[in-house]
Amino acid sequence: MGQKDLVTNRCLSDNERYSDLINGVIFGGEQKLNSDSLQELDSRSIVGKWLYKYGYKERQLYRDIVKRAAFGMNFAVIGVENQSEVHYLMPLRAMAYDLAEYDKQASRIRKQIRKKRGITTAEFLSGFGKNNKLHPCVTIVLFYGEEWDGSKELHGLLDFTDIPEELKEYVNNYKVHIVNMSKWEDAEVFKTDLKQIFKFLRCANDKAKIKELTEQDVAFGELDEEAYDMIAEYANSSMLKKIKTRYKKGGKVDMCKGLRDWMEEERLIGVEQGIEQGIEQGIKAFVKDKIDDKLSKDRIISKLVISFQLEPKRAEEYYIKYR
Repeated sequence: MGQKDLVTNRCLSDNERYSDLINGVIFGGEQKLNSDSLQELDSRSIVGKWLYKYGYKERQLYRDIVKRAAFGMNFAVIGVENQSEVHYLMPLRAMAYDLAEYDKQASRIRKQIRKKRGITTAEFLSGFGKNNKLHPCVTIVLFYGEEWDGSKELHGLLDFTDIPEELKEYVNNYKVHIVNMSKWEDAEVFKTDLKQIFKFLRCANDKAKIKELTEQDVAFGELDEEAYDMIAEYANSSMLKKIKTRYKKGGKVDMCKGLRDWMEEERLIGVEQGIEQGIEQGIKAFVKDKIDDKLSKDRIISKLVISFQLEPKRAEEYYIKYR
């Protein structure tokens, strides 16, 4: 697991944020899922078994985060996957995650069914009763890149060239739910610091918008460390990581002051660089002018020392550079 996944999983594993994410993305901000109703599940899933000469070989997939979410007397299984880059087989991958979860549920039912007395042949062969039900499973993909140019459904991966339309209708489709963090428009649907995460990542490449955002939203003045780390990681900003070491206090980071001071330092550096460049151009013109006046090397160096307050060695370097 990479650093980005570790940072994101640490942030989103918090039940308050996880329920906020689901309520914001799926329910448009309506508070249908309570954080107290979430339960962590094993992220490992067996997605297939193949019979070999010496027994069974199992293939496992690992979800980033998966939780059981209760709704009334029932529950659904909701998984979240993090993608920095487009995964062109994501519909197939998401389908495998969900299939593995359904298979896991069916396996538990199968064990219960086959322990019962008086079951029918169909129930024994199926390992599933007529009235048994599986719990719904959903996979949400959080995408942190610019543009998802891959297919968002299984049909987009299939070659239907010359395939009759009637047959195509019989080919089951499978859709994947992509949440593009940098394009998400309504961050107000979130109630936790996910609001600040979504807002920042939307304008992460625009310094003016970042300045405006952090000045207007006071929550950036006391941002939880986990949320800050997620922003810094996906904004791919070494500057933000440096700010954290100077403006972190008690598990909170003052991003507002950090960014304000950093931007002021950058402005001053720019001014200093401009002054230095101006001096450099002045020295260049001075040297060429004195050479045109037929002054000797020693006299030009002497005048550079006096006029620009340079060390003799540095003055000689400028003379050699611009003669």
